[in-house]
Amino acid sequence: MRHILYFSLLLTFLYSCKNASTMEETTNASPTKGYISFQDDVDFLKQYTDVEVLTALLGNGMVAVSGNLQGRVMTSTSNGEQGRSYGWINRALFESRDTLDHMNPFGGEERIWLGPEGGQYSIFFPQGAEFVFEDWQTPPLIDTEPYDLVQKTAQKAVYTKSGSLTNYSGFTFEFNIKRSIEILTTPKIFQTLGIAEKEGINSVGYRTTNELTNTGEADWQKETGLLSIWLLGMFTPTEATMVVIPFEADAEGPIVNDTYFGKVPAERLKTGENVLFFSGDGKYRSKIGLPPGRAKNILGAYDPLSKTLTIVKFSKPKGVNDYVNSLWEMQDDPYGGDVVNSYNDGPVEPGGEAMGPFYELETSSPALALKAGESGTHTQQTYHFSGNEGMLNEIAELLLGVSLSDIEWAFE
Repeated sequence: MRHILYFSLLLTFLYSCKNASTMEETTNASPTKGYISFQDDVDFLKQYTDVEVLTALLGNGMVAVSGNLQGRVMTSTSNGEQGRSYGWINRALFESRDTLDHMNPFGGEERIWLGPEGGQYSIFFPQGAEFVFEDWQTPPLIDTEPYDLVQKTAQKAVYTKSGSLTNYSGFTFEFNIKRSIEILTTPKIFQTLGIAEKEGINSVGYRTTNELTNTGEADWQKETGLLSIWLLGMFTPTEATMVVIPFEADAEGPIVNDTYFGKVPAERLKTGENVLFFSGDGKYRSKIGLPPGRAKNILGAYDPLSKTLTIVKFSKPKGVNDYVNSLWEMQDDPYGGDVVNSYNDGPVEPGGEAMGPFYELETSSPALALKAGESGTHTQQTYHFSGNEGMLNEIAELLLGVSLSDIEWAFE
């Protein structure tokens, strides 16, 4: 695909201009803790941007959010200020005190974007442009522009942003974004997931509610293009991190799109009876996606080195099959896109540098055919669990349908 080449060029540009020794110094874990703590990351971020810290009423969960970065969840922890920080943060980019052309990968474990990226209804390419790197531009509204903080408590922050975007076909969307981030208590985490509370477990969970309202006079129609709400999260990897994505085994059609950046090697992607195992080690650039007929409303990842289980659950309306297509080309099926994606970072070319490294979990709303004044919503909950392996195993089996040993030894 042509977009693969141009994205490769983008990554080469972004990181050829970074000093490798500076990157190493700023991403090293604390020598006393062996990891970057939540407070380490919060203190760093406060030097460059605003940070709101949400604290669970019950439990040790904490979440850091930045309004200057579109109400982005920068990181979280399940074990207080000195607990492990779960989000990946691009310290080199912050330290440069500069912005980049085309896109700014600041990091953060949940950010809001809008789709589609490519195709005849793209909002990343101007009308008449070629689908090439030089013409590709992430809209500032989802890249660098601040959102307004309109409500704040110790457990919740709400941000809004009004704007307009014109797609490749010339249709202009006028809209308002409302993004709410709420940290959950420990009892609420388990209640929301529908499982009994487990002993010996540290947990953090937060829910984001992302509302897009058509504030224009025209209805949004498939013939002139639709938008989707797209949530992307960057997490810190280890060499043993494994992404786990359950799928509908009895559905028709392909299970997974694994050719975004070339075919994913068999030692990095395994298809089980009803679950995918995908390496999230941050060492090999690859991406996968699941279509609406195959995707469930849950995915996760497990790191046996830190004994951390991550779960992402999201709203997926039943019977809806129209999801925007983001391929960088004129499309035969502009509403044949994926619901769930996972990206593993790695060098663009052999011997090169990775963008992070990080691994990514992504979910999307359906294509939103909103009449004037109507709103569409996409909700997502992100959870991190750490601690007793026996309890973590129970959670994995209940939510993902596999044991920790299934995950750890998936490629054996």
